[in-house]
Amino acid sequence: MPAAASKAGVPPPVQPGPPRSVWREYFESLVVTAIMALFGMTFVVQAVKVPTGSMQNTITIGDHLLVNKFIFAPGSTPMPFLPQREIRRGDIVVFKYPGNPIEPWRDTPDDPGNKQYITNYVKRVIGLPGDRIELRGTSVIINGQPLPERVITAINHPDDPTTAGHEELAPLTIEANPPPEGKGPYTVAYSPESRREGDDDLSQLPIHKLFKGQKTIIVPPSQPASGFPFIQDFFRNTRWERTGTMIK
Repeated sequence: MPAAASKAGVPPPVQPGPPRSVWREYFESLVVTAIMALFGMTFVVQAVKVPTGSMQNTITIGDHLLVNKFIFAPGSTPMPFLPQREIRRGDIVVFKYPGNPIEPWRDTPDDPGNKQYITNYVKRVIGLPGDRIELRGTSVIINGQPLPERVITAINHPDDPTTAGHEELAPLTIEANPPPEGKGPYTVAYSPESRREGDDDLSQLPIHKLFKGQKTIIVPPSQPASGFPFIQDFFRNTRWERTGTMIK
């Protein structure tokens, strides 16, 4: 009968293989999890630790953020079927520290908080390509109109070497004098001296030096990347003639 049934087109029963061990199941689960985590960290989300206090107290030094790496389109035009869009004013963005164009001698290899093209900076976007920006004391003028923001007075405590803590890493202490002024979707902090002394004091800040004596600057156009830049970089910078060679 088994031979006749086989000739009639009925396949023989499949013999079950040996059962998988518990260690094999754990190993396969770990491999799948690692692949999914690597894909997510490369294309979707990334954990970032805030290195500086430039956005205190909205974001404080040492905060850990999860950054959406997918929302901003890698090309010149977002794809309509994907959840992508262009950068907007007010967005908080993360980028690699490009170096100090005003005081380049401050970029030293010994400074772990400002390693060029390594340290992640977290900043808020206030100017878009083509915008004309002017600084007047504590006011930022965009295309002739004041940027809507709330200005407050705050103190950044210096580090006390006699204590075990690092006071300069703590959140800013909000002061009532001078009182807050202005309205806007976010808050910016100035020291009491900066708010009282006005333009003369603020003109010495690094951001004013970026203007190089000009009253206004114009945000340059963005440099769109065609396609996925990390793929282009892989094919352009890979040393194919050395790939697979044995190290002796």
